[in-house]
Formats: sequence, C-alpha cells, structure tokens
Amino acid sequence: VQLQASGGGLVQAGGSLRLSCAASGFPLGEVAVGWFRQAPGKTREAVSCISASGRKIHYVDSVKGRSTISRDNDNSTAYLQMSSPKPEDTAVYYCASRRDCTANYWRPPYVNWGQGTQVTVSS
Repeated sequence: VQLQASGGGLVQAGGSLRLSCAASGFPLGEVAVGWFRQAPGKTREAVSCISASGRKIHYVDSVKGRSTISRDNDNSTAYLQMSSPKPEDTAVYYCASRRDCTANYWRPPYVNWGQGTQVTVSS
C-alpha cells in the first residue's frame, strides 16, 4: 500500500514537467494527495495538496501560479504539472496521502509514502 511518484528527470528552466503519483493497494479516490519535495541540504517542503474530490487545492507560495495539481481517480493517479520550472525547484519529489486537504495541508499525518522522483532543473 503506497504511492509511487514518477516523471522526474532533467528539464531546462522555462520548460515544463509533469509528475505522476500512482496508488497501489488502495483506492486513491478516497484520500487527499499531497506533493512534497526535498532539496539537498534542506528540509522536506510541502508543495501542494488536492482533496479526494479535487475541489480543495492548496499550493505553497513558491509554486503558486505556475503549478497545477490534478487527479484521475478512475486511474488512481494524481499529477503535479509545473510550467516554467526554476533551478530552485530542483529536488526529490514525493507524494503521500492524507485524510483531507485542509488549509494547514503541510502538517502531518501523511501516510503511504513511496520513493520519490528526482527533478533537476538546469539554468
């Protein structure tokens, strides 16, 4: 039972990237999904979350306006699309599930963490 992030890689600044978060062992449609990232030498940062229905969404200020979180419950997959990525977006990105996506979405508890996917943005 976990969420697996994928879709990372090397991307040029100003390009675009789309990360996927696939659920295995449980129906993704029953939980909120959060995206996190951890850059070298930094603490893990909550980036975005989306509620089970998709109606509640939050973003960290640093990605707001250039990122879109979405989900496809029929396929048990959530997505994080980022346009115009910057070198400071370079990090390992993870997804995890939570009971709901509230205004304090950065707080635990998140469960079902999987392995992350490396995103490297070149300048």
